[in-house]
Amino acid sequence: MTVEYLKKADRKSTDDANNVHAIVKTILDDIEAGGDDAARRYAAQFDKYDGNVVLTREEIEKASDLVPQRLKDDIRFAWDNVRLFAEAQKETIKDTQVELRPGMFAGQKTIPCRAAGCYAPGGRYSHIASALMTVTTAKVAGCGHITACSPPRPGIGIAPAIVYTADLCGADKILALGGVQGIAAMAFGLFGLPKADILVGPGNQFVAEAKRILFGRVGIDMFAGPTDSLILADETADPHIVAWDLVGQAEHGYNSPVWLATTHRPLAEKVMELVPKYISKLPDLNAQNAAAAWKDMAEVMLVADREGLAQIADDYAPEHLHVQAADTDWFLGRLNCYGSLFLGEETTVAFGDKSAGPNHVLPTSGAARYTGGLSVHKYMKLVTWQKVTREGAKAVAEATARISRLEGMEGHARTADIRLEKYFPGESFDLTAG
Repeated sequence: MTVEYLKKADRKSTDDANNVHAIVKTILDDIEAGGDDAARRYAAQFDKYDGNVVLTREEIEKASDLVPQRLKDDIRFAWDNVRLFAEAQKETIKDTQVELRPGMFAGQKTIPCRAAGCYAPGGRYSHIASALMTVTTAKVAGCGHITACSPPRPGIGIAPAIVYTADLCGADKILALGGVQGIAAMAFGLFGLPKADILVGPGNQFVAEAKRILFGRVGIDMFAGPTDSLILADETADPHIVAWDLVGQAEHGYNSPVWLATTHRPLAEKVMELVPKYISKLPDLNAQNAAAAWKDMAEVMLVADREGLAQIADDYAPEHLHVQAADTDWFLGRLNCYGSLFLGEETTVAFGDKSAGPNHVLPTSGAARYTGGLSVHKYMKLVTWQKVTREGAKAVAEATARISRLEGMEGHARTADIRLEKYFPGESFDLTAG
C-alpha cells in the first residue's frame, strides 16, 4: 500500500511520556506515604483548592440546584441512553455450567468489582459526559461502592453539572480532587473511602500515567489519553463536515492527534484549507488547543482505494474512527482496530462523546489493537469454577498425575494419587510419566 502524506505530524502524543512518568511517580509515592494530608497539599498546589474533599449531601443538593432544568433534561436523556446500552451489554454475559464428562462439572460466573473509582476530567473542560459514562456503567454492573472524582476549581469546587450527573448516575461518594491526587485517593482508599478495585475514566497525560503506574495494584479500564481521531473519507464526503469534525476533536488539547485518510485529493486539499479557518471561529482557549493539535499532531493521507483506507485504520488503531464514505456496511465488516466506530456523515464523534449511549471512554495511542472501550463488562470479573464427583475424579486424576510427573511436579501428582487411592481402593493405575 502506498500512502502519500499531504500533511505529516511533527510530534506524537507520547513524546512527553518520560518526563510525565517521573513527576507522577513522585506524587503517587508522596501521597501513599502522607495520606489525606499529602493529597490535600497537592490539591492546594495544583487545583488551588482548600475546600471540602468528600462532598456532603447538602453540598451535592446545593450544586444540583445550580444546574438549569433544560441541562438536567439533556443529562437525563444521555443517562437513559448510556444506562440502556449498558444493561443490554450486561445481558450478553450469562452464568453458565457444563458437564464436560460424566462427573466433571465446570462453569463461569460474573462477579462485579466491590469498589470502583470513576474519574471525570474537569480542568480545561467540564466533562459531564465522563461522569455519565463511568458511574452509570459501574452502577449497572453492580459495583458495591462507586466513587466519582473530579477536579475542583478555586473557590467553586466541582462543576455543578458534574456533581448533579455523578449523583444521578449512582455515585456513593463524590470526591473534589483532580489529577494524580484524585487517582491516588481512590487507589489508596483515602478520606474514608474503600480502596478501589478498578479505576476508570479519561484524563490528561498525568491521569493516564498514574493509572499506568498503579495498574496491577488496582485494575484499570485501559490506557486512555490523550484522545485521538481518524476520519476515513472518499469523494462522497462533505469537506465542510469533515473539517469541522477534525476541529471538534482537535480542541481537546495540544497533544490530541486528528488524522484524515482519503481516496480523493480534492477533498483532502479543501479540508486542509478549511480547518485553520474553522479553528479561528472557536473561543480563544479552544482555538489555541485545536491550532496546536492541528499544527503538530495532525496528518492528512492519500491512498488509492477503500482497502487502503482500511489498512491505515487498522495500523493507526484510533480511539475514534469515523467513516464518511460510501458503503458503510463494507467498512463495518472490514475494519478491525478501533475504540469506537462511527458510520456515516450523520454520526459525528461528538454524539458518542456526549449522549448516544455507547461508552466514550476508549483506548488511545494504538491500544485499540488489543482492547475495546469501557463497558459494563470492565467492572465484572468473569470467573470460573469446577466440581468433580468421585465418579468423575478417576479419569482426571490419572491424567493429572501423569502430566504433573512429566513436568517434574511430584507434589501435584501426589494430590491426584491420594484421591485415586481413597476413592478406588483395590484398583491399580499406571501413574508414571511417559
